[in-house]
Amino acid sequence: MSNIHSQLEKLKSDGVNLTTAELLRYQQLAKLMNLTPKKVPQARLSGSYLTKHKGRGMEFDEARHYQPGDDIRAIDWRVTARTGKTHTKIYREERERPVFIFCDYLPSMGFGTKLLTKAVQAAHISSLISWSAAARGDKVGALVFNQNSHKEVKPLSRKKAVLHVCHELIALSQGAHGEQLNTARDQNAFSDACARARRLAKPGSLVYLVSDFQNMSTSAQQHLTHLTRHCEVRAIVVDDPFEHKLPETNALQSVNVSDGVVNQRWVLGDSKETLSYSEWREEQNTAITQTLKQMSIARYHVSSAYPLDEQLQSMQRESV
Repeated sequence: MSNIHSQLEKLKSDGVNLTTAELLRYQQLAKLMNLTPKKVPQARLSGSYLTKHKGRGMEFDEARHYQPGDDIRAIDWRVTARTGKTHTKIYREERERPVFIFCDYLPSMGFGTKLLTKAVQAAHISSLISWSAAARGDKVGALVFNQNSHKEVKPLSRKKAVLHVCHELIALSQGAHGEQLNTARDQNAFSDACARARRLAKPGSLVYLVSDFQNMSTSAQQHLTHLTRHCEVRAIVVDDPFEHKLPETNALQSVNVSDGVVNQRWVLGDSKETLSYSEWREEQNTAITQTLKQMSIARYHVSSAYPLDEQLQSMQRESV
């Protein structure tokens, strides 16, 4: 328990209620998130990503012999003086790739059994992505939503954009816990959010979906599939250890559990009960993974039970 308290103190969090301080912390950790594009940025966008074709832009590529028709304003006088032959500068055009964050605060995200609720971890992830994007010079936009409302942040650049995202994360976070689950309502809210993301994310954007994906529906899949046609989409699946298996106990222990609607009594420590629960959870988690895979969406898993930076550092060590 003391370890949990020390971790929360380091995170500047109580694990449930979101604060500005814990989101500002990720400004110093921006390098932990790799936002390198896996797809060639679309040519019609302008900004800071280099394309393969060349043209007049902000990034110097090379100097070559002057050719008839070259812009005389691009003559490289230093190289010309050194070689005695006229050379011209060639530039690569810069390409901008906005980063768009989709942050799920539906009631299922208010669950957490060890360190943070999934909603708080989702906010930490969203904050880190925002700071990382700003550090690279990308514009940052976001859609933060719960079962009752949503907040839209139009893509902006620099620190001002990140602070706007953090403000909306905090403003809507209170609706992420203490609410009853309602499958039909929550699936509709998730689908509506996917439709909004499809409209808000500009073609060529890098889109991060931060969610537990427990409210995925057929209509939501259709919207996300359309989104992948014009954007690079990455899913960060936030989960809790309890969503994989029941906690281990030395003796049989009866507990009452509820999703806010249905009440049940489970027996911890019972091998049959434990196996049945694990199989049920594995089936659910596999379905989420397969659905994202079918849509060709890259998948990453983050647990709410451990600090985000520790998990990312561990992933980096394993990839070396």
